[in-house]
Amino acid sequence: MQAAQTPVTVSTQAESSPTLVAEERMETKSQTSEAAKDIVFGSAAGVVGKFIEYPFDTVKVRLQSQFDHHPSAQYNGAIDCFRKSFHQDGFRGLYRGISAPLAGAAIETSSLFFSYRIAQEILQATILPPTSPLPISALVTCGAASGMFTSLLLTPIELIKCKMQVPLSPAGPPGISRRHAPGPLSLIASVYRHHGLAGFWHGQLGTLIRETGGSAAWFGSYEAVSLAFRSLDAEASTSASTSTSPSTTTTINDSPKPLPLYQQMAAGAAAGISYNFMFYPADTIKSCMQTEEVGPLATAMTPPHPPPPGGIQPPRQPPPRRRTFWSVGRAIWHQHGVRGLYRGCAITVARSAPSSAFIFSVYEGLRSAFA
Repeated sequence: MQAAQTPVTVSTQAESSPTLVAEERMETKSQTSEAAKDIVFGSAAGVVGKFIEYPFDTVKVRLQSQFDHHPSAQYNGAIDCFRKSFHQDGFRGLYRGISAPLAGAAIETSSLFFSYRIAQEILQATILPPTSPLPISALVTCGAASGMFTSLLLTPIELIKCKMQVPLSPAGPPGISRRHAPGPLSLIASVYRHHGLAGFWHGQLGTLIRETGGSAAWFGSYEAVSLAFRSLDAEASTSASTSTSPSTTTTINDSPKPLPLYQQMAAGAAAGISYNFMFYPADTIKSCMQTEEVGPLATAMTPPHPPPPGGIQPPRQPPPRRRTFWSVGRAIWHQHGVRGLYRGCAITVARSAPSSAFIFSVYEGLRSAFA
């Protein structure tokens, strides 16, 4: 999935000014078209992937945050969490809060593909030769850069998503039930009211670590597996052509043909597994940080009730002071060790393989269809 290579034009004195202007306009138009494809195709691929993975993501977030918020309703693994969540909220409950993640998936995936291509073009324009394919190490660096940029856009969306995915305690605040849990707009207003604009980036460090390292692994794994498939296909083609037409040759600047669908999906599945497993502890800490105020925020959004006869309405308690990334990480480590940091990892890796496979397949398919 390397950026499309454009030929380098060397200007001479014989070239007229109108010709140069026309070439610059064509290049600008091409760059705009490529950016639009990244945004539209990446958004479509992200939405498809999110629909596939969201119920598993809901279970993952509940497993990650259960010890801090619902000590009386522990889940004994992913299957038990699925069963209890379905019994309490139905199948619809597993998709609760999907509106924000759908927008987030479109923004995240389009941003990843767009910034990944831009990073490749910057490398080829500054350090590496523009006519040669980028090595895997450079593609991993481009993936890390794309994840770093995307984390800034993703943290506010994941903040609201995580707060909606964690169910309210059965003994939660009066006036709020599972059927009338706060929606995304209520949560957005509450976060802004209590913490201001900066409150939407609570957990940014965890998202930055996960996205920077995870995107490097995501794109790096996809490119490495794709390269392995192309090498195997090239060897098979070379063997076949040698026996029939020995004069057939290829050059390094030939545009690689799209991989077969099953190879694209295999490379995408490997990318999804690498992305989620390698930096999973950072995601666990982030989820705990972003869901630690579900109870207090819900209480703060509860409409006031009339005081009991002859009584006085008790004052509302403000949300507690937010903990830092490192303090949450230390608390999880001291309470649950390594297992606590990888809580919900198995189901996350299991759902990431098909989701990522579909994301890359949809994106590459649209790219090929509208080339």
